[in-house]
Amino acid sequence: MGIEVAQEAQARLCAYLELLAKWNEAYNLTSIREPADMVSRHLLDSLAAEPYLLGERVVDVGSGAGLPGIPLAIARPELSFALVEPQHKKARFLRHAAHQINLSNVEVICAQVQDYRPAQKFDTLVSRAFAHVGKLLASAGHLCAGSGRVLAFKGKYPAAELEQAGQQGFSVAAVKSIAVPGLNVQRHLVILSARPSHGPERNSQPQSARTRSGSRGDTA
Repeated sequence: MGIEVAQEAQARLCAYLELLAKWNEAYNLTSIREPADMVSRHLLDSLAAEPYLLGERVVDVGSGAGLPGIPLAIARPELSFALVEPQHKKARFLRHAAHQINLSNVEVICAQVQDYRPAQKFDTLVSRAFAHVGKLLASAGHLCAGSGRVLAFKGKYPAAELEQAGQQGFSVAAVKSIAVPGLNVQRHLVILSARPSHGPERNSQPQSARTRSGSRGDTA
């Protein structure tokens, strides 16, 4: 995937996966039961959004078991992440996981996203939970700063959904086809901008994480 992950972050990713597998037995946090499947379907899939994070403040809408927010927060400890999850049992797991793996850059918000009104808006809004782009923007678009972006995980290319972005004050900046090792299904990342664009760009290469300053790690 060409994404660098420091050794310490790799250990935290494994610790998070162990917690998720353990809590999943009682709390039914995810339908994926096998830890090996969780690596590709959860960890690697979530990290696919890492090269497209913008700014210093990120909000994960409908975080659920912490996906993609916790893997991204582990990979990018210099950024601040808010995980918004309305279900109390899942919010409890998120707080426990953040505490256990010492994620000081994570805040858990147990609330309906449409009711969440932070003092400061976010540079990047990311979500894997919403089935429809229009619904995501209608419910959570108010959390995105005027110069920010929205990252929405999708399966097949969501042509019909993209037409509704403009109705919510957003434009489609790009739609990236993402290849996740071990995941033999179509995956796309829709990138929406709060500012006007010249139309969606498809499948261009992201800025490599290796061009950023900081310590180097192994690649995922």
